[in-house]
Amino acid sequence: MKALVTGGGGFLGKAIIERLLLKNIEVVSVARTHHARLAGLGVEQVCVDLGDMSPDHPAFAGCDIVFHVAAKAGVWGNYAEYYHANVLGTTNVIAACRQHGIDKLVYTSSPSVVFGAEPIEGADESLTYPQHFDAPYPETKAVAEQLVVAANDSTLTTVTLRPHLIWGPEDNHLVPRILERGRKRQLRRIGRQENLVDCVYIDNAADAHVLAAEKLISGADIGGKTYFISQGDPRPLWDIVNAILACADVAPIERHIPTKAAYAIGWLLEKIYTISGIRTEPRITRFVARELSCAHWFDISAARRDLGYQPRISIEQGLDKLRESLHNK
Repeated sequence: MKALVTGGGGFLGKAIIERLLLKNIEVVSVARTHHARLAGLGVEQVCVDLGDMSPDHPAFAGCDIVFHVAAKAGVWGNYAEYYHANVLGTTNVIAACRQHGIDKLVYTSSPSVVFGAEPIEGADESLTYPQHFDAPYPETKAVAEQLVVAANDSTLTTVTLRPHLIWGPEDNHLVPRILERGRKRQLRRIGRQENLVDCVYIDNAADAHVLAAEKLISGADIGGKTYFISQGDPRPLWDIVNAILACADVAPIERHIPTKAAYAIGWLLEKIYTISGIRTEPRITRFVARELSCAHWFDISAARRDLGYQPRISIEQGLDKLRESLHNK
C-alpha cells in the first residue's frame, strides 16, 4: 500500500502519517513547505500549492489511497484565499485521483460546515447546511465537502470525516491560541449559559481516519457518506477551556460578556479591519461569538457503527498528556 497525505506536516496530517507508518504503509506527504519532522520519519515530501496543482502531478503516481487533510483554517481572512486553498485545492485533489486511477479518498471536513445561528445538540449527519455563514472557512469547507460527496462513484470511493475541535500535544492552532489569550487575560466567557460542546483528542481523530481508510479498502458500504468525529463526551465549553489553561498553570477564565454585545463587537471589528485592510485576526469575530455562546455537539453513533470508531483516549487522559508535554518543553 502507498498512501498520499495532503497537509502531512500539520497537526492532524502528521498524526495520520505516524499511524500509517506503523502499519508499514508507504507514505508521501504533499504540502506547501518541507517539514523536518517528516524527514526524520523517512517520509517522501512533495512541496506544492494544491490550489495551483495540475491533476497530472507526479506525486500522486502509484498511490492507492489519498487522505486530503490540508486546508486553510481560521476564523477571519480573505475569502479568495480560503476558496483557493479549500475549494480549488479539493477540486484538484479529486481530479488527481481520477487522473492517476486512485480509487479511494478520505477527506477531512469540519462540523462548522453545518453550524449556523442556532445551537446544535446531539444532531446526526442528516443535519443540513445553513443558509448563511459568518466566516469564509466554514463556507468554503462546505463547498469542498459537497464536491467530495458528489465525486463518489464507481471509480472513486470517497468518505468524509468531520472531527470537532482537535487538540492535544503539539497542537499548533487551538491550544496555543487558548494559552496565549489566557495568559494575556484576553478571554471572556460569552453569555452565562453552560453550553455543551464536543471536542476530539488528536490520537482519536487520527484513529478515525485510519479506520475509515481500512473500511474503504475492505469494500464497506461507506462511499459518499459523512461522519462526525468527537470524544462522544460533550462538556461545558468553559470547563474544557479552563482545563486546557490549567495544564499550563494559567488562571481560569471567570469574567463574562453578554452574548449580543460580543456579536456586535465582532461585527464592528470585522468592518473596521475590512475597511482598513488589516490582515491580522480581530480579537473576536461574529463566527467566534456564535461558537462560544452556542451549544454544538453531535451524535457519533454512525461513526461507531460504520467505522468501528471508539475514542480510546479520554479527555482526562488527553489532559494528562497535554500537561506533561507543556511542562517538558
